[in-house]
Amino acid sequence: MDSHEHDVPVNRPSLVRPYSLTSGRTQPAVELALEALVQALPGARNKHWELSDVEAAILALCGESPSVAEIAARAVIPLGVARVLVADLVASGHVKVLATLRDDSTDVERRELIERVLSGLRNI
Repeated sequence: MDSHEHDVPVNRPSLVRPYSLTSGRTQPAVELALEALVQALPGARNKHWELSDVEAAILALCGESPSVAEIAARAVIPLGVARVLVADLVASGHVKVLATLRDDSTDVERRELIERVLSGLRNI
């Protein structure tokens, strides 16, 4: 066995149970669509010390305006947990949700959203 084999990081399952990240909550405080784009607010970095490690990781990801689904994938947390934590960050003023589609959205707006989602998925 080569001594350098121990230097390679191994993806291991988290020992933290998902429900402990949300204090057992399963419903987000703010309704969030999976495709909703989330953006960090300018002053959020100044309040970084208030956040847990997972929330801080989510906030760092929000500099690129990812979707809620992308946040879950990149942070390696269940989608439901991501929705609750992102909603908490919205409620606390760390991030904002960018406008997504409405019932009266045009075909062009719908196509642009699909293209953004596909682009985000390719980047994962």
